[in-house]
Amino acid sequence: MGAQLGSSERSPQTSKGAAPAGEHAEETLIAVRKAKAAKLRERAENPFANDVTSGEPLVDLASARARFEGAKNAAGRYDAEKVAPEPLRIAGRVLFLRQMGGVSFVRLRDRTGELQLYCDEAVLGEAYARLHEEIDLGDIIEASGTAMATQKGELSVKATSFRLLTKAYRPLPTKTSFKDVEARYRMRYVDLVANREVATVFRARTFIVSALRRFFDGQGFLEVETPTMHTIIGGAAAKPFKTHHNTLDMELFMRIAPELYLKRLVVGGFERVYEIARCYRNEGLSTRHNPEFTMLEYYQAYATYETLMDQTEAMLRAVDEALAQVLPEEHATWAKARTWSFEKFVRVPMAKAIENALSRSGLPPEVATNVAADDAPIKAWAKAAKEKKREIDWANFRAGMKKCDSEGERVFCAYEYLAEPFLTADYRTSPGGDGSKSLPVFIIDYPFEVSPLARKKDGNGSLVDRFELFVDGRELCNAFSELNDPEDQDARFRAQVEKKAKGAEETMDYDADYVRALEYGMPPTAGFGMGVDRLTMLLTGAASIRDVILFPLLRPEASGS
Repeated sequence: MGAQLGSSERSPQTSKGAAPAGEHAEETLIAVRKAKAAKLRERAENPFANDVTSGEPLVDLASARARFEGAKNAAGRYDAEKVAPEPLRIAGRVLFLRQMGGVSFVRLRDRTGELQLYCDEAVLGEAYARLHEEIDLGDIIEASGTAMATQKGELSVKATSFRLLTKAYRPLPTKTSFKDVEARYRMRYVDLVANREVATVFRARTFIVSALRRFFDGQGFLEVETPTMHTIIGGAAAKPFKTHHNTLDMELFMRIAPELYLKRLVVGGFERVYEIARCYRNEGLSTRHNPEFTMLEYYQAYATYETLMDQTEAMLRAVDEALAQVLPEEHATWAKARTWSFEKFVRVPMAKAIENALSRSGLPPEVATNVAADDAPIKAWAKAAKEKKREIDWANFRAGMKKCDSEGERVFCAYEYLAEPFLTADYRTSPGGDGSKSLPVFIIDYPFEVSPLARKKDGNGSLVDRFELFVDGRELCNAFSELNDPEDQDARFRAQVEKKAKGAEETMDYDADYVRALEYGMPPTAGFGMGVDRLTMLLTGAASIRDVILFPLLRPEASGS
């Protein structure tokens, strides 16, 4: 007889996606658990104890296992003769409870892992009956005992005593029932228990952020914090969230990027700065977009965008290697499933990417810059592309072209529809490889009209020193040599204001203070921005940005659920 995570003892959650038992059945189970807690109180025992620091120190479950690493045999099982009966005091959540005659096996989990508790009626005496009468799956208990190995070679703690630390009133869902995506996102606290791989992804995220910090700290960068509430819209072309400061009676905007404040610090002499910044953009939801997200931005004086391309390759490889060291088994699984490789990075000018895409599709060069009012050329181009098996979104491409006000905007639009969707197909590991994986692609040299903060290229004022990196077809980061000419920046800001006056929503305001800062002199500088959420998705193979954000934005929960 036994119970485990997913046994019939529990009624699943009432939220969408839980198992079929109704709300009444769950309420009955909750009432039974509350009655057990009341019984403990009658014995003057607290079902929500807080005296865990008294007595022998608690040993986390991974450390307990580590003490007996040398007791494993060739098959990875523990040799009972080599496991010394060392005293241990452990604690964790009950995931599994199984009784075999006068012995019960309890599986506990803490933040570090899992370990089995071996409960013998001959040792525990009267307390043994309480194990099944008062302890439920999901409860958090502590136990004292000695290390041992079972006949099957499972490392265990032979309990001499145990007690309840926290009573779980609500039963945990089953592993198979708690799969509804919205229910998992809404009740992440349950998701982390029911779906262990979810917890692994979020541990990976923490390690990724730590590795980023180590990388930049090791390069002499200074981590800083800049304001999250701005008086004007700046740093990126996006629609902001608005808020209001009551005392100052001032409208403020939640930051869409920390860029302009970080560059002010470069002016002030902080020549290498970075921030892991929470940012907010009032945009739609998708598998790659959440209105609240985390951005890494850094700025380096006396560097160019080419410097940052080299540094980006080193950074990504370093972070991936760090992740492999702390989560070797999980990383091996993720790496095996990857359709891309960090082995080699490709650098392609935007104009060349468009040229290559048109050539592979058998399309004429004028597709990139000209869309006629009538549909005849569009239909001809679409037919030609279809024959080459290129799935181009011609309708939106044409609609996008008609919104463009300049040659540079048309070039960028052509790139977005004709080249970007096919980067994974166009840039592969061959020659020199088997072509089974896509290569990361730096798209470089953007039109200046779509890059209001980037420095124009020497010798070609229609382009800027900018790159975006695409890995597995997804944009990961954006960087450029910074514009430090205050007069040029003044003109770019004014152009943004003109676009806003014509109805464009995703534009920046004129930032007079930033122009003034540039007038004090900013050294030649390159800047970089990357979504930490997207990097986590990439390295862990997550399909949606919501899978790497602990509490993503959701619609309000329906009443009664």
